[in-house]
Amino acid sequence: MERSDRYLLVSADCHGGGGLLDYKPYLPARYHDDFDAWAATYEIPYEDLKGPEADRNWDSDKRLGELEADGVVAEVIFPNTVPPFFPKASLTEQPPAANAGDLAARWAGLQAHNRWLADFCALAPGRRAGICQVMLHDIDVAVAEIRWAKEAGLTGGVLLPGAPPGSGLPPLYDPTYYEPLWRVCEELAMPVNHHSGSAAPPAGEAAEDKVVLLLEVTWWAHRAFTHLLVSGVFERYPDLHLVLTEQGTAWLPEELMRLDYFFDRMSGATASQELEWGREVTARLSLRPSEYWARQCHVGSSFIRPPEVELRHVVGVPRIMWGNDYPHKEGSFPFTREHLRASFAGVPPDEVAAMVGLNAAALYGFDVDALRPIAERVGPTVADVDDPLPLASLPPEAEKCPALVGFGRRST
Repeated sequence: MERSDRYLLVSADCHGGGGLLDYKPYLPARYHDDFDAWAATYEIPYEDLKGPEADRNWDSDKRLGELEADGVVAEVIFPNTVPPFFPKASLTEQPPAANAGDLAARWAGLQAHNRWLADFCALAPGRRAGICQVMLHDIDVAVAEIRWAKEAGLTGGVLLPGAPPGSGLPPLYDPTYYEPLWRVCEELAMPVNHHSGSAAPPAGEAAEDKVVLLLEVTWWAHRAFTHLLVSGVFERYPDLHLVLTEQGTAWLPEELMRLDYFFDRMSGATASQELEWGREVTARLSLRPSEYWARQCHVGSSFIRPPEVELRHVVGVPRIMWGNDYPHKEGSFPFTREHLRASFAGVPPDEVAAMVGLNAAALYGFDVDALRPIAERVGPTVADVDDPLPLASLPPEAEKCPALVGFGRRST
């Protein structure tokens, strides 16, 4: 139960990374010449990483100042910038390597990002949980990197890449290939994070391609839960935690109900096709899908919308972790205080406190007692959040955030 009159905000979905040239010192020396040649001709494909606010990704003081102004005291950091030798940001897509040399170079680039991130988190002790990136082409190497990340203080856990069709990787439900990965993450208490965009197959550049990607990208990401469920990962590793971030929240009640229905049919129906196909899998599971969800899974509810908050008891209040998606344009920054009013007014304060900070603090290992003095200085008050936000009360640019649609001033 939150006893302060101010909420302790932990954003479970922020993004960051080094500037393009910042990664060079973190690469092995043998890659320096290749990096210089690559960086000299590489064109960053994202406008927000070229503009005047790009340094929000790597300027530690600026970042702390803006997050505090938004009421946020701590953050979980997903990647955002382009690591060495990658054609695009590694979060949204990991194209298959053209050859073994390219694969090795990209792996060195991801490791450079991890090492940069460890140093970046150390600039704000106890306030940043950085997430380690791995590639899935060599599981033993990935496991070694996860062990390094734990020692280096990347308390955000591991970013699980997707394995979509065409990637050349076994699907995530492969019963043996990924076993060392799940084992080490449970052993080290490293959450497995799966972010929207990381499981979709490569998309084209036509307008239609982009719209289809927009409409389908979360569906691809949702599959991580069902794949780990079907493969028995949750059964074999009951202390492993999966986080599904920036994939929405409203989809979960219906999906959990659907999965429970099918798994019940696959384990208990009489002479049905579901039973014939599914009983071998379901016989290995001791819980229903919704029960695994309640035990081991979490949703990074980035800029959670008011109708999604109404579903909180079905999703599970302890499962929900709010995020502001800083510094992305669809995030709630710099209107986070207003967003909290729009989404959480009228919700019991103990539930709000859990969803906007305490759940994430517990999962990612933030010290609440250490963060409390900062929250007392910058956090939004319980009374302010409980004050409903009037429609048409914000400037139009606030509607960049999906949670604030309808709250931007409209001309009549």
